[in-house]
Amino acid sequence: MSEFTISASAVKDLRDITGAGMMDCKNALTEASGDFDKAIELLRLRGQKMSEKRADRDAKEGVVIALVNDGQNKGIIVRLSCETDFVAKNDDFINLTKEIAQLVLNHFPQTREELYALELNGVRIDNVMAEQVAKIGEKIEVSDYQFLTAPLVTSYIHMGYKAGVLVGLNKDDKAYVEAGRDVAMQVAAMKPVALDKDDVSQDIIAKEIEIGKEIARQEGKAEDMLEKIALGKLNKFFKESTLLNQVFVKDGKISVAEYLKSKNPELTATAFRHVKLG
Repeated sequence: MSEFTISASAVKDLRDITGAGMMDCKNALTEASGDFDKAIELLRLRGQKMSEKRADRDAKEGVVIALVNDGQNKGIIVRLSCETDFVAKNDDFINLTKEIAQLVLNHFPQTREELYALELNGVRIDNVMAEQVAKIGEKIEVSDYQFLTAPLVTSYIHMGYKAGVLVGLNKDDKAYVEAGRDVAMQVAAMKPVALDKDDVSQDIIAKEIEIGKEIARQEGKAEDMLEKIALGKLNKFFKESTLLNQVFVKDGKISVAEYLKSKNPELTATAFRHVKLG
């Protein structure tokens, strides 16, 4: 079939299905000799090739969605990344992220590879990504995926889908959802590196001790005092950078741990997840 026999309606139908440009659709139909399914596969393949060419591009913009299941004991965060803020603010892109997030919440894959194997409207997520690259012309990928289970999981999405947070609590009473959301907002605002001081990695601790020593050294402190001074600074780091020990942003007189205990003496956070753009 020559390109002159490709009807405008066929091109339009292919564009409506794939979102690819008119000329891309016409060329795909021509190459496929009018075979609609083959044309769709050709467009996907070109999208995949474009993804490979754009693999080294920065996709720092995007949309972050955090969702919790009806039982409120499972939650997920999905970040769908793109290259420009213009694409990230597009309603279609936002809605696609929401659809992927809901699919992920329904199936709860344990890895990003399992996520990419899920099907959205009959199309694997990895192929959906290829289609989006062909349609938009930017690097598009699920660049981060986090999940959390706990007796009670709460979520928070920061303004403009710039960040998503999940917080797990040790009590499954729905009366604590608001408290959990307050703590999730704390995570978004204060960006803790760990839940409590015992959860901070040894690499971070070693780095903070070295920083503390160097600061003290530059201040002219004696060498035999550097370790003690650095450990003091480390305790300050724990207070400022671990969630339960941070000052609660809604009440500067208490810590996050104390805020939770004010709701129930046994209430505490068991884990959190934080995904943000950038």
